[in-house]
Amino acid sequence: MLTTIADNLTRLHERIAAAAQRAGRSAEEITLIGVSKTHPAEKIREAFQSGLRHFGENRVQEWEGKRAALAGLPATWHLIGHLQSNKAARAASAFTAIDSLDDWALAQRIDRAAAEKPPSEPMRVLIEVHLGGEETKSGVAEGELPALAEKVLQLERLHLAGLMCIPPFLEDPEEVRPYFARLRHLRDALKTRLGRRLPVLSMGMSHDFEAAIQEGATEVRVGTALFGTRSYPQ
Repeated sequence: MLTTIADNLTRLHERIAAAAQRAGRSAEEITLIGVSKTHPAEKIREAFQSGLRHFGENRVQEWEGKRAALAGLPATWHLIGHLQSNKAARAASAFTAIDSLDDWALAQRIDRAAAEKPPSEPMRVLIEVHLGGEETKSGVAEGELPALAEKVLQLERLHLAGLMCIPPFLEDPEEVRPYFARLRHLRDALKTRLGRRLPVLSMGMSHDFEAAIQEGATEVRVGTALFGTRSYPQ
């Protein structure tokens, strides 16, 4: 029996609620971000019509190619992939939130680009932290996180809301939990150091989001379990 995006979304909300209950938390604390990279605009619209309001894309250019077909859709659009400095202005124009900030020069470029947009709320950003030691992954090093966060707070057009991580892929989600716990500890220490709230922890994907919720995730980024297997261009 084929499942629809609406069916998958219902199942995901049930799993999120169950994981939150096990952790003694409320499901309302957790935002589901549908990772729509490589999936067409029609699937995004279908998910929106099924009740989803947050979507994540990895590449600026890919999202620009879908954006016109989704014009006017009142959703929140997250950039969750690595952002190159030379695309900062395009990203600031195209996305509601940038969840993968990892560099001071990049932060400055996003801030300057945000100044060219109509006056509005500051652009929400998350700092991506590199936790797994993998050369293929981006993110700021743990030791450089406090200094970067302090600098980002100086930028009036950016709102630092929290942290994000992409830990190593491990088959057993329980083996990933220490990475999620580490990000939470880093966030808590940063809150104390900065003397301000950092409510967002974006961590956990299709195969491990329940473990992330156990460790305090407030946003989980789910692609395959929602949209199905990705079809990459040849």
